Amino acid sequence: MILSRHERMIARRYLLPGKGEGFIFLVAGISLFAVMLGVAALVIVMSVMNGFRAELFDKVVGLNGHAVIQVYGGRLDNWQPLLEQARRTPGVTSATPLIEQPLMASHEGRVEGVLLRGMHMEDVRNNPLIRDNVRAGSLASVQPGAENVAIGSRLAELLGVTVGSQISLISPEGRSTPFGTMPRIVDYTVAGIFEIGLYDFDRAYVVMPMEEAQGYLMLGDAIGMIEVQTENPERAGEIVAPLAAAAPPGTIITDWRQMNSELFEALQVERVAMFVVLSIIVLVAAFNILSSLIMLVRAKYRDIAILRTMGATRGGIMKVFMTVGVTIGVLGIIAGLILGAVFLYFRQSVVVVVQFVTGQNLWDPSIRFLTELPSKTDPLEVVAIVLMALTLCVVFTFFPARTASRTDPVQVLRYE
Repeated sequence: MILSRHERMIARRYLLPGKGEGFIFLVAGISLFAVMLGVAALVIVMSVMNGFRAELFDKVVGLNGHAVIQVYGGRLDNWQPLLEQARRTPGVTSATPLIEQPLMASHEGRVEGVLLRGMHMEDVRNNPLIRDNVRAGSLASVQPGAENVAIGSRLAELLGVTVGSQISLISPEGRSTPFGTMPRIVDYTVAGIFEIGLYDFDRAYVVMPMEEAQGYLMLGDAIGMIEVQTENPERAGEIVAPLAAAAPPGTIITDWRQMNSELFEALQVERVAMFVVLSIIVLVAAFNILSSLIMLVRAKYRDIAILRTMGATRGGIMKVFMTVGVTIGVLGIIAGLILGAVFLYFRQSVVVVVQFVTGQNLWDPSIRFLTELPSKTDPLEVVAIVLMALTLCVVFTFFPARTASRTDPVQVLRYE
């Protein structure tokens, strides 16, 4: 929409308050503010929802793999051929043996449920989620025969332990005696404390060398499962499907979608629902633009009639009022994007301030899964939000602009 010089001048005059038009300017300002809030709310909420999904995916899938190969009973014997077969499968980037066993841990009278995770130490050091998030101690001391373990930061807080403390791991599957099965209790030294950022992992995981875990659980050479990483997580199920034919009877192959289907589906449904609900704010803002332009047209009937008698075309009048409405919308969209970006940049500080003012813990990691408010802005979603807001502003500007262009100067100026 190209405006001539005098059309731009008129549009600029109508954007600023004239004498006795303070109320119209106030309504236009409210419209701009509403558009800004709507766009900012959509950008913030969608970015946070994307951040939730990305953080959960990176941490849950990054620690548990894209797929898991296990058998009924949880004991995988003669696993070496299956491991080699998995590593040779096209699309598989890595396959590692793993032991996971729920146990109890105690320290000075405190008892917590834990998940023992036995891994080869080179696999632990190659896992960035653990390697890059050691908060105290070192993984170098967690070696076979050293009776050292690494634990999550939340578990360390719950048990009240630090690096160098002793914890007791309690397994219900111990030795059989004439009086029944006695629990197996072994003391280990905490050599490292890590913080992955996912509350459930940080409060439960105890990492120890594979050989130590096999000896403690009396598994011999058996393992619990094989963890598989693929080059494309979205195709993980398709990539590992050929392994089912080569695996022994009773083998279960589960990809990350099946293991976490309820969680990620719930996030997707909530994401769509929030987008639809928050879009109503932009819709209300567009209605405000409509009402402000209708009042502006009513106030400018005489000016429009005079312009028509001076040679202004209907198309020119329509372009002037379309420019006014669209300008309000565009300014609101730009302000909303800026507000959204600032809020997301300082999001954690905002959470802290709100918690301080209200005295409430708004971000309890035991409920929110993650230790910090995540954010991941998708440029395509931002473009979609901008286009939606701009489209609504254009559509709701069209009616009053069309009404202004149809003004009959003879009827307006008859009694002037």
